[in-house]
Amino acid sequence: MSNPAVAAPINEELSALIDEHFREFNEGSIVNGTILDIRPQVVVVDIGYKSEGAIPVSEFEDEEIEVGDEVEVLLERLEDDEGLIVLSKEKAAHKQNWDKIMAVYEAGGLVKGKVKSAVKGGLMVNVGVEAFLPGSQVDIIPPRDLQEYVGNVYEFKIVKVNDDRKNLVLSRREVIEAERAELRQEFLRTVTVGDKVEGQVKNITDFGAFVDLQGMDGLLHITDMSWGRISHPSEMLRIGQMVEVQILDVDREKERVSLGFKQMTDNPWADIEARFPIGAEVAGKVTKLLPYGAFIEIEKGVEGLVHVSELSWVKRITRPSDVLELDQEIKAVVLGISIEEQKISLGVRQLEENPWDAIEARYPIGKEIKGEVRNLTAYGAFVGLEEGIDGMIHVSDLSWTRKINHPSEILKKNEEVEAVVLSIDKENQRVSLGVKQLDNDPWSDIDGKFKVGDLVKGTVAKIASFGAFVSLDGDIDGLIHISQLSEEHVEKVKDVIKVGDDVDARVIKVDKIERRIGLSIKAVAYTEEELKKESASFETLRPSSDLVGLEQAFNLASTSNDESEEWSPSE
Repeated sequence: MSNPAVAAPINEELSALIDEHFREFNEGSIVNGTILDIRPQVVVVDIGYKSEGAIPVSEFEDEEIEVGDEVEVLLERLEDDEGLIVLSKEKAAHKQNWDKIMAVYEAGGLVKGKVKSAVKGGLMVNVGVEAFLPGSQVDIIPPRDLQEYVGNVYEFKIVKVNDDRKNLVLSRREVIEAERAELRQEFLRTVTVGDKVEGQVKNITDFGAFVDLQGMDGLLHITDMSWGRISHPSEMLRIGQMVEVQILDVDREKERVSLGFKQMTDNPWADIEARFPIGAEVAGKVTKLLPYGAFIEIEKGVEGLVHVSELSWVKRITRPSDVLELDQEIKAVVLGISIEEQKISLGVRQLEENPWDAIEARYPIGKEIKGEVRNLTAYGAFVGLEEGIDGMIHVSDLSWTRKINHPSEILKKNEEVEAVVLSIDKENQRVSLGVKQLDNDPWSDIDGKFKVGDLVKGTVAKIASFGAFVSLDGDIDGLIHISQLSEEHVEKVKDVIKVGDDVDARVIKVDKIERRIGLSIKAVAYTEEELKKESASFETLRPSSDLVGLEQAFNLASTSNDESEEWSPSE
């Protein structure tokens, strides 16, 4: 009889030999093998098949191996062209990893991987198999330089799988957003208004800055950044900066948080009137120059505005930048305060005495002055009296006897002129001057110079449709009416007389009130009786048309005898 104790081990060995020699080898399956030899280029592995397989050494780069070690390999082909078995250790690992990754993907889990390289549009990541991480999925904020992620290990969510091509698309952003969502809920649950928290500036806009607070984005509005005036949040903050802020408001339903920075300090406007009373002299720095004025920081968070009109009593300043510079230290006087609007009005000129306050003492009415003609306008000439103060000579105050259409007929720019102070308007800062007032009014004693019946000589100065103006001695003009040019009927004045002609005439009218002298050429040879008759006839002419006052006549008279210029007396 056989011994049962001896028969059992023999049966087990026989069964193992049978399994080894008759097991099935399927292409695409993972099998165990033993390293038989390690050569310079390949590693020879025996899987118990009729031939061994040769695997490139490069597939074992990250491992230390020895002859006799067992390894798992992928059976790619049972025979190649040379009848050898084709094996791969890398593909075996890839297949195993792919199966694990699919299990994680189906369970909605995360995979860990190392960023291998930056490629067009994103990063290549090794998570056991090679996967692609799009640039938009790298972080919440799109990265500026993808190279800074190469070599780092992160957790990823698998967002897309192509099982046929064995391709994976990953997202790190979704992992971060999920973490932030948990942090956000915890933050909203525990935070209260008035809390002081620290965060990082995430984004800057025209209206404020968004601050990352442990996964929660809070808005720091520009109006809550400073008690003073700022034009843009970038003047105070930069992206990535760590800041401590105060919670102003929490809307848990909409998941919104309002932040404040200026609230971390006392409001400088609370007792502004006590610290900067009206009339007080202050010192500050120019922070901004605008067309209408300059902003002056008189203490941190407090700025005042110097309007362009408050820079000088006398200088005509067009823009503050003509006299001030940014960061310039200046002094000013407080003119007004509006706590509600947080505005302070400042003045620079108030630091000096207003030269207009004592203008009447320096330039009493009737005083004769000398000054340079600084500017000419259609209505008069401006004469410099002192720095920043001009007097104006109106055209009507240039001559007693001549009608001046434009001051350039008598004055030139930059020439020195003498004049008399006529009046002062301190409120509107105006000084009126006159040139003709330097001499006596020749019309005041005109009776002693010209009498009816006098024979006079003169030169034709201007022609009008109703007559001719003649310049007489003493710079006085007389009018020869068209009816007084000749005994014959005269159709047009210029047919008989022209500008520049020297004429002899007789005075037939002297009107001191209307400031006009009537002349006659045809009466030169008249007898005294005839002259009286002509003078009486002349008196009957209508002042509004046939015999106009000099002021009106000069407005109608022409200085040219051009045929195209026709003047008609008013009806």
